[in-house]
Amino acid sequence: MSKTCKQDPSLRFFHFRNPLKILFKKSNDAGLSPKLLSLLNNFETNLTVSIRQLIPKDKNDIVSVSWMIQAMESLCETHKSIRTLVKDLELSVSDLEENLIYIYSDVSLKLLELCNAFFTSELDRLNHGNLLLKFAFSKLETKELQVSYIDSWNQHMVSKNPRIEHCGAVLSKLVESMDHHHHHISKKAKKKHSVKVKVLLRALYGVKVKTLYIFSVFAAAFSGSSKNLFYLRVSKEMEELPWAQALMELQNEVNPEIKNTLLSDRFTVIKDLEAVVTSVKKLNTAVQEGSVPNMLLLEHLKKSVIELSERFDLVSNETRSLSKIVISARDALFESLWKKYAEELGVTLALMIRSVKT
Repeated sequence: MSKTCKQDPSLRFFHFRNPLKILFKKSNDAGLSPKLLSLLNNFETNLTVSIRQLIPKDKNDIVSVSWMIQAMESLCETHKSIRTLVKDLELSVSDLEENLIYIYSDVSLKLLELCNAFFTSELDRLNHGNLLLKFAFSKLETKELQVSYIDSWNQHMVSKNPRIEHCGAVLSKLVESMDHHHHHISKKAKKKHSVKVKVLLRALYGVKVKTLYIFSVFAAAFSGSSKNLFYLRVSKEMEELPWAQALMELQNEVNPEIKNTLLSDRFTVIKDLEAVVTSVKKLNTAVQEGSVPNMLLLEHLKKSVIELSERFDLVSNETRSLSKIVISARDALFESLWKKYAEELGVTLALMIRSVKT
């Protein structure tokens, strides 16, 4: 763990209470069947690789739109893997008692709220800013020098997005719900969990931690506040998890850079957007001074704005994909459990009818 993160009071630290210690000990893996052990190992290996791939190779990638696209793609793949795991585990109706549907549904609703009311809203706002710049370009090219669009862009970019202001509260509720769910399950610890439930809960825990951290990075980048940036401390019982070290390395690379950027005079954490902001300032200075804008600067700015719009569209597309995948994974859990319930109910009814006849 980096010193910067340890001593930084502006970051939000979360050391998850984890009453489910039994799920995270290597000694428990021995009780799993070869099939379940294989499913768990494959899932956690893929999760570890996916987290490690998000560790930026260069500081200029923190936080670039390309990294944001990669992060959302990574989350999509991880949530797809949960959907697949649910099907592969073939859960029994008795697992309904573990409230798995309630747990995943509650968390997934909060994820959807962040996707729909937060990411999509802010990306649309940023793209509207790009549209204002495109209007400004058209006026400049026809020599109808109107700075109103640039002024409108400046006002638009410094305005607050109410949904962004609310995102920190949603993220905090997500943390609270994780602790609440784990505490709720721990109260039933005396009732032995099925091995399949243990595998799913352990997998879900990793997915939720990864999702929460990535969303907090997005929240900090869009809001310009390190208050929305989480540092998820790994408890001792979790240190044995394959993905735990990769998560720590990712945070130690990304968090200090975001924090330092927010303390500087830069307009935004997002590198691509900052480049556009810098170019617009130069263009605005030229316009205000009454000089002819440098055509090379203008062409470079136009290209940057177009590319930024296209990349933000990609982030939006991946965000929409994640929403669909989360809904699909939740439906898969419902379908898996209720299908088993219907089958077992059918068998029970058949036995009851048979006993009546005899």
